Amino acid sequence: MDMTTAVHEQKKSKTYDMVYISIFTVIIAVCSWISIPTTVPVTLQTFGVFAAVGILGGRRGTMSVLLYILLGAVGLPVFSGFSGGIGRLTGNTGGYIVGFLFSALLMWGMEVLFGKSRLVLGISMVLGLLVCYAVGTAWFMIVYAGGTGSVGIMTVLGWCVIPFIVPDLLKIAVALLVSKRVAGAVKIR
Repeated sequence: MDMTTAVHEQKKSKTYDMVYISIFTVIIAVCSWISIPTTVPVTLQTFGVFAAVGILGGRRGTMSVLLYILLGAVGLPVFSGFSGGIGRLTGNTGGYIVGFLFSALLMWGMEVLFGKSRLVLGISMVLGLLVCYAVGTAWFMIVYAGGTGSVGIMTVLGWCVIPFIVPDLLKIAVALLVSKRVAGAVKIR
């Protein structure tokens, strides 16, 4: 391969990266706007995060999640309920959004260490969910205590985690299925 061809291929690769990252940033945003009305409304945000990392791989998937969070932080209405802004991230439940980044980073790390098998991806999604819950719950307790007063861990888990466990596990199952199907059908460069 001559130098001109190598430079062209590198530019083409970076262009593909930007396109894939952008598309999945939009997919995460659209998933956050979809709300399933239950006792506690459930969005498809976590599905979007897990699908992005599952389909694009750790590096590009994590970049999609980071871009999603940054777009919301500057005020674009990409979060649930068509909301955005730094106030949303620094509020009680903002830690769960920030937790998405830690989930993606964990999934990327597991991909680097253990490969891209379906089993590794599934385990990394479940562990990523636990990391998101941990970051979000700790964040909630700190912010809530600062504004309202202290609250017990079991209370916060009852408000913010327990109602979402089954829906989130279902979203992981679908994201795992979709990730492998899409990866098998479409050559993500």
